[in-house]
Amino acid sequence: MKSFVAALAGALVSTAALAQEAADPFIWLEEIDSPRAMAWVETQNAKAARRLEGDPRYPAYLAEGRAIFTAKDRIPIPSFRAGGIDNFWQDEANPHGVWRHATLASYRTDAPQWRTLLDIDKLAADETKNWFWKGATCLKPDETRCIVRLSDGGGDAVELREFDAAAGRFVEGGFRFDEGKQYVEWLDGDTLLIGREWTPGDVTASGYPVALRIVPRTGEAREIFRGQKSDVWASPDVLRGEGGRVDGIVIQRGLSFFEFEYSLYADGKLTRIALPRRAQYQAYVDGHAIFTLQEPWKDFAAGALIAYPLAELKRGGEGAMLVFQPGPTQAIQNVADTKGKLVVELLEDVKGAVDVYNFQGGKWSAKRLPLPKDATLTLRAASGRDDQLFVAAEGFLSPSSLWLADAATGTAARVKTSPARFDASKHVVEQFWATSTDGTKIPYFVVRPKDAPLDGSLPTIMYGYGGFEVAKPPVYIPEMGKIWLERGGAYVIANIRGGGEFGPAWHQAVLREKRQLAFDDFAAVAKDLAARKITSPRRLGIYGRSNGGVLTTVSMTQNPQLWNAVVVESPLVDMLRYHKLSAGASWVGEYGDPDVPEDYAFIARYDGYLNLRAGQPYPEPYVTTNTRDDRVHPGHARKFAARLEAMGYPYIYFENTFGGHSNDADPEMNARRWARHYVYLSQKLMD
Repeated sequence: MKSFVAALAGALVSTAALAQEAADPFIWLEEIDSPRAMAWVETQNAKAARRLEGDPRYPAYLAEGRAIFTAKDRIPIPSFRAGGIDNFWQDEANPHGVWRHATLASYRTDAPQWRTLLDIDKLAADETKNWFWKGATCLKPDETRCIVRLSDGGGDAVELREFDAAAGRFVEGGFRFDEGKQYVEWLDGDTLLIGREWTPGDVTASGYPVALRIVPRTGEAREIFRGQKSDVWASPDVLRGEGGRVDGIVIQRGLSFFEFEYSLYADGKLTRIALPRRAQYQAYVDGHAIFTLQEPWKDFAAGALIAYPLAELKRGGEGAMLVFQPGPTQAIQNVADTKGKLVVELLEDVKGAVDVYNFQGGKWSAKRLPLPKDATLTLRAASGRDDQLFVAAEGFLSPSSLWLADAATGTAARVKTSPARFDASKHVVEQFWATSTDGTKIPYFVVRPKDAPLDGSLPTIMYGYGGFEVAKPPVYIPEMGKIWLERGGAYVIANIRGGGEFGPAWHQAVLREKRQLAFDDFAAVAKDLAARKITSPRRLGIYGRSNGGVLTTVSMTQNPQLWNAVVVESPLVDMLRYHKLSAGASWVGEYGDPDVPEDYAFIARYDGYLNLRAGQPYPEPYVTTNTRDDRVHPGHARKFAARLEAMGYPYIYFENTFGGHSNDADPEMNARRWARHYVYLSQKLMD
């Protein structure tokens, strides 16, 4: 009987899904490059350009954005390699960018002497490809032989090529793998560990690698791990000891976006590691594999940072020890290893801190680095040759500064400071708390002119994300400050549940059937802003991208009376089909599975595409995406706009034809992107 009921339920949801698909008159817009779909995009882009780029403010916004994104005095973001510093640099002359190298001593000066390793603009021109840089993986300890990742169009799928960084050229006859979503690690100078689509269709339902192989320079590749098609991915991390020695390989089998099984491949055999499903591999230092726990396990609470000695891993792992247990207002944001230290980036009451851990005498001890207080701190790079690391510090009104720290001595010194890009002297940052529908207090930040009258007239942009345990602390946003704040606007970040501001519990509070609470949190912040008379619905606009596209489209359909502008960028929208589009199947752990009847029911209740209704006071939204987004399918944005059009609602739609999910592949593209955003927001909130 139980099997019959299950089969019947499955049949019912399959029927509902097929009916929904058949009833969708815009499903043809999911055919990314079809002539019909691209003709529609071209028509929409022309209309958007007339409306936004034809606005007299557009040239000034574009010039200001371009000046910021191509400024020569930006801080070159560093990474440690081969005893020096690498940087990837884009500017007006090099929109695709150059990979370059300098000594650490030279990097610390005001005018570093850079040596170009690879000019991506020249490579793109020589090969008539739209190449974009996606990074490099270099063989330790020398780090002169690298595998470079290149994307044609800026998407997540990359081509892999072997590169000699000492000579500054690709290796003739070297390793090379065609474009795909793939993982790569060096084992030695003649051997790679790769996860990729080995034969057509040999990937997970999410489009990621399902099998890992050891690939020698000559000879046959050997498979060491295979997951299941229903998994999200199979990905490797090589444990490197002294001198780049390979101590083992940690293999993560992604059961969902947040649930994993781990195995250790060492001495030619595979051993399962004892861990709960909600655990995340972070680093390897001093013979210990480091994991964070997103759920309670044994004597460890959720959020804990734990260490496994290598010998315990080889036995399957029963001897884990506690490194650090965050308190109720703390959350681990990032973990890294230097040559001999463990580095932990934290949020404490949504303010940054960086602690260094040392293993001695059978226990871990911590020391806090002397970095700016009341700032957001971001770990930029950590050295495997010594114990140095770079940390960036910033705030809403404080330009980014870069600090070089030594984890061994516990010292830190500022080495670079970005110039101010806007006049922050007239503004103030405030933090308030709104009360959501279930009584939970939701923090949010407001950046506004000090002398703005509190009468509800302040043009305000409210940003939200609320997903995947991604925190949104205060950061310096130069284009927002220059184009928006200097013209009298205000900016709000709503730290709604789903993010990582307060650890795993803050995220897990709105998973799956509890998702409505994230939307309620966002609406609660809007109502609190109005109650404080900081702004009003007439002057309030919202912005969200990616997962934030779910947030903004649901907010638009559920609470149209709360805002007058809605920016929907690179969005998830059609939540009953998201798992069938691009990498969507990997996010079932976040949203639920529409193929399961119970999940279908709670997703359908909020789905922004499904719940568009006639005769509603929807604000005119600006919907934008990217043709080459192979993470969140452009069909989401296209169909939402097309349905609005069919229902007679006003909207603006624009689609960039390259750039990938980030939608900011080069500085000129990014300047135009933000100029359009702010023209729309000015039209809706300032005019």
